[in-house]
Amino acid sequence: MKLTPRTSLLALLPALVAAVLLSACNGQTLHGGRLEPAKAAASIELTDYRGQPFSMAQQRNKVVLVFFGYTSCPDVCPTTLAHMAQVKRQLGDAFEDVRVVFITVDPNRDTPDKLARYMTLFDSDFLGLTGSPTELRRVMNAYQVTAVRRESAETAQYSIDHSAFTYVIDKQGRLRELMTFGAPVAELVSDVHLLLQE
Repeated sequence: MKLTPRTSLLALLPALVAAVLLSACNGQTLHGGRLEPAKAAASIELTDYRGQPFSMAQQRNKVVLVFFGYTSCPDVCPTTLAHMAQVKRQLGDAFEDVRVVFITVDPNRDTPDKLARYMTLFDSDFLGLTGSPTELRRVMNAYQVTAVRRESAETAQYSIDHSAFTYVIDKQGRLRELMTFGAPVAELVSDVHLLLQE
């Protein structure tokens, strides 16, 4: 991907406090890029692949892990969702209070049926969200998500270069940290466990 997680992180520097990775949470450390002070996560009002409305405001008392991507992604998206499945297995029963939310940046190809098939490859409890281009753009802008369509010279297909953060939202609906692509599963497990205890 040409738009690397590092590149996209630079655009978020005003909202991030550099070198706060050693900040404590209940005496322990969150591993990702922590937002300080924590503030309410931006609204998400979209539709899941079952046609049911999804609202971030209705996720209180849940730790929500939000990732933006698309089902035709060759590497970053499947890797991230596979890591989420590992997080679920390691957290066990505690995962009942966690939501994994995958928001498409490719609504033209990511139909509800395609999202349903894709998400169940990783876990049937993971939610795939879509909406109109306007609705999706509003959410992407609110989370400062970068997504650039790249046409192929050889085929009629296209790819999308997109930012690759996992947005970690606590039980009070506050955006607490950004985890970069490739962060160790153990770190995300630790961070989610800490936030579940708050």
